[in-house]
Amino acid sequence: MLPVILDVAELSLAIIGAGPQARRRLEMVDAAGAQFVRVFAQDAGEEMQALAGDRLTQSWPSEADIAACHVIYVANVEDALAEQFTAQGRTHKTLVNVEDVKPLCDFHVPAIVRRGDMLLTASTGGKSPGLARRLKTSLEGHYPAEWEARLTELSTRREEWRAQGADFKALIERTNDVIDEKGWLA
Repeated sequence: MLPVILDVAELSLAIIGAGPQARRRLEMVDAAGAQFVRVFAQDAGEEMQALAGDRLTQSWPSEADIAACHVIYVANVEDALAEQFTAQGRTHKTLVNVEDVKPLCDFHVPAIVRRGDMLLTASTGGKSPGLARRLKTSLEGHYPAEWEARLTELSTRREEWRAQGADFKALIERTNDVIDEKGWLA
């Protein structure tokens, strides 16, 4: 596995399915700033309808719909459909994730702790989602919500230091000095 953080702001994504895992995936891509998201589900319930809004198509995607996406998440669909969507996605070089079906996944979704633009993740390569969730809980305790403001402070200072001509090494040293002075990782 290769960890990669995707900027999904300009990518086309699809969520296929309407159950609780599909809704979590939609919430996840929304939190990540995805702008081009479609949701495909037959008989989507009220919760998915409310969450997806006008992005919802109450049918399964066509192969052309899948080909138009960079990334698709499949959850809460029958196995045969998941296999079909995976095959279509792979034919068109679309990255596919099928919830909890490792052979049908081109990538895995780690457990995510989001503090603004700061992401902390835990992954077991799909071998133990339960362990990844426990690690996430631990990370949440060690890195509470105030880390969002801390990142903003460091970012602002970094821009000031860069404007003053600091090179990469100096930026790292100054960042470490602030972290140490404030005791953020003590």
